[in-house]
Amino acid sequence: MGTVRSGATAFVLPVRVRDLTHADLPACAWSGSALHLAQLAVQLERAAAGEVDYLALCTPVGLPVAIGGVDYLVHPGAGTLWQLGVLPALQSQGLGTLLVRAAEERIRARGLSRAELGVEDGNPRARALYERLGYTAFDHRPAAWDVEGPDGSVQRYRTSCTLLRKALDRPGQPR
Repeated sequence: MGTVRSGATAFVLPVRVRDLTHADLPACAWSGSALHLAQLAVQLERAAAGEVDYLALCTPVGLPVAIGGVDYLVHPGAGTLWQLGVLPALQSQGLGTLLVRAAEERIRARGLSRAELGVEDGNPRARALYERLGYTAFDHRPAAWDVEGPDGSVQRYRTSCTLLRKALDRPGQPR
């Protein structure tokens, strides 16, 4: 459950976490360009192969309002969270926290005891969230990925990221 505030009014929005599916992709247009959605489709194939988990935090009608992945191949012994996003109109309502916690549960379920992620240096709100959730910085690296330009062309986006990690209790251990 998430509590959403609009002005002076608050309401509870029941949500549940499940695996993202190909059928969800049209409803995820808020998360990025057509290129991004095509990349999500590739990640769903990796999920089918067991290399990643790709989660959707959904409303009662099944619409994803937050999505994100956990890659198990990036760092041995860790689940690497990536492509975390919340529908812009619902940001800062606790949904990102729910998504990260669900991702951490998936990592624990695989018997791993560490979660890692990278946050762009120009995204202090996201970094503050991760730090509130117990993540600490351990490295800093350049990063790059393909994005769709205004004319539809594919361009290389370059940035720098701070890498953060969090030790997780193993399944069955007290938190």
